[in-house]
Amino acid sequence: MARVAVIGGGISGLGTALMLGRRGHPVTLFEQDARQAGDDPDLDFFDWKRPRVPQANHPHSFLAPVRTVLRAEAPDVYADLLARGAREYHDFDWFGEHPPHRAGDEELVTLRTRRIVLEAALTAAVRREATVEVRRGSRVDALTFAEGRPARVTGVRAGTRTHPADLVVDASGRRSPVPGWLAAAGCRPPVVESHRAGIAYLCRWYRLRADGPRDPGRVKTGSSASFALAGVFPSDNDTFAVSLVLSTKDPTRSALLDPAVFEAAARRFPAPAAWLGLDPEPQTPVLAMAGLDNRWTSLVDDEGPVVTGLVNAGDSLVHTNPTLGHGVALGLLAAQHLATHADRVAADPAAHHAWTVRALRPWFDAQVTADRGNEQRLDGSSPSSDRRAAARADCAFDNPVVMRARARVRHLLEPADEAYGTEEVDQAVTDWLAAHPDFSPAHDGPTRDQWDALVPA
Repeated sequence: MARVAVIGGGISGLGTALMLGRRGHPVTLFEQDARQAGDDPDLDFFDWKRPRVPQANHPHSFLAPVRTVLRAEAPDVYADLLARGAREYHDFDWFGEHPPHRAGDEELVTLRTRRIVLEAALTAAVRREATVEVRRGSRVDALTFAEGRPARVTGVRAGTRTHPADLVVDASGRRSPVPGWLAAAGCRPPVVESHRAGIAYLCRWYRLRADGPRDPGRVKTGSSASFALAGVFPSDNDTFAVSLVLSTKDPTRSALLDPAVFEAAARRFPAPAAWLGLDPEPQTPVLAMAGLDNRWTSLVDDEGPVVTGLVNAGDSLVHTNPTLGHGVALGLLAAQHLATHADRVAADPAAHHAWTVRALRPWFDAQVTADRGNEQRLDGSSPSSDRRAAARADCAFDNPVVMRARARVRHLLEPADEAYGTEEVDQAVTDWLAAHPDFSPAHDGPTRDQWDALVPA
């Protein structure tokens, strides 16, 4: 069994450590933050300041792979997650009555919960795992190496102590120091591909009142204007978030930090308006996040692995802008594959790299394409919407065949060209357009003039 050191105790690091430990590998997990997620999600979510994890207090919807991996690798964690308040939502729940079942429909489930609830369930499981030692408040300062071509990582150094390992997993996030350590050691640099996402996020959290209305009715969770996106994220324990997304160039962005302005603007979109109409209690100020990119970091170049004994995982490997919600799903898929093949990866990471390119890279590329389109649309530089593509999006909420295709793409189960490129889906969209001859792409949110009258620049 390989001795493993995991750098970083976020969701990907916890998941990797847990899956490795349950396969019998002795694991030491290093996390520089001394605090850990506990049994009070509100205390941890609202009061824990985590500047190195800017996404921690923004909304999440966990896609099908999160549920699938947890149920296969750690069913106790999944049960605990539900017990802590996470909720399952099947894409066909939109219709009330599900259509006749097809193979794979059982996977089309979103987990509605705050990130901290999943982190707490994983933390509790890792604490119970005898093969995993967690060193909280312990920052890794460097890697240790053995000479060779390529060099081999033999462990980590934290403070004055060196910790030998057969395999080191970098799960320290998008600001990982590991590329710098490799360069300082004279290794060939990792291959980094980065695409800046010119998109800004603003959100605010609310809680439904115990004695108040609780059902917004049959309303979509997303709305749009030509220059903004709006969404609602139903979550655990009666919480939900309202989110607005704009171009980082939008001159009104800073004004939305005022809660009154934010809420007035959000109410101009049908989805937030329906939920805010339930008179919820605000739980936070307006939270902002920007300066994001999509980044792929490969420890293999044209000559092969730049180092052995080391792999990256989670955001250290593939960091995606959160528009499509891919991050945790990709992180747990990588953790599962790494745990399954740990002994081989320790000796030669090339096969693991090839798997990441085959299994994860297409979703990274899809995120880059989607963000590029969103950025152009939100700053007003994109062409007019494609009528048939817009019809397909609307048709999904009327037709289970198209909804199934949409869900399979959204849940990382099938590429868009395959899911949508069937005669059945094509015919469904054609029939829908025939029944809606006056359809043209449109937005359900405010016009720019309405927005500018409401939100000062």
